[in-house]
Amino acid sequence: MASIDASIEVEVPLSRAYNQWTQFESFPLFMEGVREVRQVDDTHLHWVVEVGGRVKEWDAEIVSQEPDHRVAWHSTGGTPEAGVVTFEPVGPDATRIDVVMEYLTDGPLEAAGEVLGFAGRRVRGDLERFKEYIETHRDAGEQGWRGRVGESGAPDVVTPDDAEQLRSGTALSPGNEPDLGPGTAFPDDGRSRA
Repeated sequence: MASIDASIEVEVPLSRAYNQWTQFESFPLFMEGVREVRQVDDTHLHWVVEVGGRVKEWDAEIVSQEPDHRVAWHSTGGTPEAGVVTFEPVGPDATRIDVVMEYLTDGPLEAAGEVLGFAGRRVRGDLERFKEYIETHRDAGEQGWRGRVGESGAPDVVTPDDAEQLRSGTALSPGNEPDLGPGTAFPDDGRSRA
């Protein structure tokens, strides 16, 4: 099990930072290796990413979204992962962004990369590039989806302590994995959901 916890402060108002982050299809502009993010609907995304010279694709579901505060997701196919991004004002024109992720490595190359800290450096680099992008593009963050996810009977599988679960490594621990459907194999030990 691998986890990442990274933060950055950006010199833009909270709503602008949040709005730009929710423009998921713009992620290739500042996320290393991300070739495409396609928003299928309000809560589903399709990712195409290059990792270690290999192209990987997977689907993700936004399970909780609160405007100007947080976005939480988990994968619904491919390598199991989950995460939450939170936004906190640190002044009228500054925002702190915290990213917490947990994932299972996919094969020996990714496992070796995790030991060397490549994924954590990549996420921190993505946050630095996001900072540069949002602070230098005048129109960045002008639009964003302001809807909520996890209300009115919509599934909200991420609990209020999800960030703590992700930090402590329990969110994807055996017996607590997201429901990825029948036959989904966990690459680290070959278990599969029946």
